[in-house]
Amino acid sequence: MHTVSNPFQACNDIFFKPKGVFKAVGENNNWSWMPFFMVMGVTLVLQYLYVNFVDIEWFANLNIAAQGDMSPAEEDQMRAFFTRTSLMWSQLIGAFFILTIVNAIYALYLNLATRSDDSHIFGFTDWYGFSWWVAMPYVVTGLIGVALLLFASDHQISPATLAPTSLSFMLSIPMDSEWYAFAQAIRLELFWGIYLAMVGIAQWTSFSRQKAAIVAAAPYLVIYSIWLVAILAF
Repeated sequence: MHTVSNPFQACNDIFFKPKGVFKAVGENNNWSWMPFFMVMGVTLVLQYLYVNFVDIEWFANLNIAAQGDMSPAEEDQMRAFFTRTSLMWSQLIGAFFILTIVNAIYALYLNLATRSDDSHIFGFTDWYGFSWWVAMPYVVTGLIGVALLLFASDHQISPATLAPTSLSFMLSIPMDSEWYAFAQAIRLELFWGIYLAMVGIAQWTSFSRQKAAIVAAAPYLVIYSIWLVAILAF
């Protein structure tokens, strides 16, 4: 098996030889700080650049339009929130806590889902570190988003640019569409992350590749199926 000797090498090899990376991560403590800082760093930089670049008045009107019917007073109240400073703080703080909490929930799920494994030796904190390695594809697509912002000339740039491999970006779905959020969530790094999770689960447990794939994909299948039904039903 491919040998990974340090976390810097692991951050590169996770994209090409993930099996060896997960083996090394399972045998070494504190390596998961590297993907944490990389994923979080790229995410926050992307949010920072977008808020600094976007036409705030246009962005406020875009969000107000996406809310549907609102009274003039409600529109004014919402528009008052959309200053560059308030938006910056809300985006940065929101991104930090959403990433932290979502990965914690996924780690808890993996910890519970792998309890049936006879060789179960990894606890919640191990799986939490694991979740950041699985999130590494977001670094790649985040850097693409950064490049798009740096080379953009029009300040009225859609927030879909923050997810350049999403269906919402590729299909130019407007923000006021009921499909926007769902399409924004369907992106390349989602499937890439599921694949990495499958490889990692198979490496860390005695599960077959098929069972590892089911464990990796199950929460996404459930959530996205419910989401899709909700859109179609309402």
